[in-house]
Amino acid sequence: MANKIDSNVTGFRIAEEGSLGELPGSPVWRELEPNSYSDFGGQISTVSRSPITQDRQRRKGTVSDLDASGGFNHDLTQDNLADLLQGLFFADIRDKGRVSELGSVNGTDDKYVKTGAFGDYDTDGGDLVFARDFAETGNNGLKVTSSATTDDITVTTSLTEASSPNAEGFVERVGYEFADQELEVDASSGPLPKLVKDSTSGQKDFTTLGLVPGEFIYIGGDVSNSKFGTNSANNGWKRVHSVTADEIVLDKSQKAMVDEDPSSTSKIRIFFGRVLRNEEDPSLITRRTYQIERTLGKDSNGTQSEYLVGSVFGQMGVSIPQADKITIDPSFTAIDHEQRDGSQGVKSGDRPDARVTDAFNTSSDFTRLRLAKVSEDNEAPEPLAAFLTELNLTINNNVTANKAIANLGAIDVTAGDFVVNGSTTAYFTTVAAVQSVRNNADVTLDFVLSKFNAGIALDVPLLTLGDGRANVQKDQPITLPLNVEGAKSSFGHTALMCIFDYLPDVAE
Repeated sequence: MANKIDSNVTGFRIAEEGSLGELPGSPVWRELEPNSYSDFGGQISTVSRSPITQDRQRRKGTVSDLDASGGFNHDLTQDNLADLLQGLFFADIRDKGRVSELGSVNGTDDKYVKTGAFGDYDTDGGDLVFARDFAETGNNGLKVTSSATTDDITVTTSLTEASSPNAEGFVERVGYEFADQELEVDASSGPLPKLVKDSTSGQKDFTTLGLVPGEFIYIGGDVSNSKFGTNSANNGWKRVHSVTADEIVLDKSQKAMVDEDPSSTSKIRIFFGRVLRNEEDPSLITRRTYQIERTLGKDSNGTQSEYLVGSVFGQMGVSIPQADKITIDPSFTAIDHEQRDGSQGVKSGDRPDARVTDAFNTSSDFTRLRLAKVSEDNEAPEPLAAFLTELNLTINNNVTANKAIANLGAIDVTAGDFVVNGSTTAYFTTVAAVQSVRNNADVTLDFVLSKFNAGIALDVPLLTLGDGRANVQKDQPITLPLNVEGAKSSFGHTALMCIFDYLPDVAE
């Protein structure tokens, strides 16, 4: 028997359950790379007898309760947490047409093939498709479709024949390339700017892009004719306010947009991502439960492990300090805690390796960060603070374990209100932020992170500010501590995340 087991030999994986407390027939145990743990496991409560006796001694206690929970600290990365965050938002992630487990790749006709899988794609082409994790190098990367059927998409670049593509490989719509001179900016006919179709050549129905009001898009590609050329303010990060067949209204932009009818050779590109938000429609609210595995080294028979069973994603903290990396702190409330020795081994299932990706840092990976008043007629209002010194947010489902007689542990977990709150410290420049606190103004906060042609955006469309007392110290800049509290917005959600699996170089 070993004298000790070091933390560096432990492992950490999470699998989604088929029903509360029960794994599906073939669970997938996704590997994560935590930095540390907090209160992980089962806390046993005991109750003892304390009768009135002459010996004045208690009698041995008995186990009366079990509280199972666990949290961990993890670097915010591009790939390793997207699926898990569905559990936090109690919602399915909205993709724009991700297709995995392809039937084949046709290298002769340059087609990705899977029967019945490509119904979201434009039959006339123009979709920007990102392909990843195929064994053949030429089958990966950004592609432009020339046509699509429900069974296949044809791209404009050469593909490599693959009769049995790698099962982990996938293709996904990540944007759209408009035809020559098809897309224009109308910034003068309404209170907010909009993307519209050229009156003579525009054919695209904007509703087929799958855009959700409240999500961010990026306008412009890497080559000159793939972005607006007259005014750079028309390119970059924008938030979608509304979508119809003929126009996309935008309500957030780094700079005020202007009218533009691009040249006849322009092929404007827009890029979009997968969307995750807390849903307003009850039919779209989906609770997921998980089993969380932590291996604890080996005994004489094999790998030891412990499990949180029936785990509900309770809350997540997001920590954004200066000159550091962004970290998150997920925590779960479970119905039970199990241990398995080496003779039992770990639970069965598929165990893919974690994708190795860099953490987002707080110095060079922000491409947008803005705290401003909500405006119905100005897509680029003056920010309430030019710079923030730190930002901390918590997304909380307010879950509680449900206990019952004749059951050790919990029988279920109940979720309360979906709440987003936090704090930040801003460098003081004007009294506008202080006045916003006093006036209970409608405020919004968003940020976008990007690196290595991918990115993440988080938007809190409506919040109120608290505190706001200026901190004045000798020989120091004046700072303004602010509390933020999110609320249901006109979009129907409190928070929304966009996960961009591909972005052009210019977006970094």
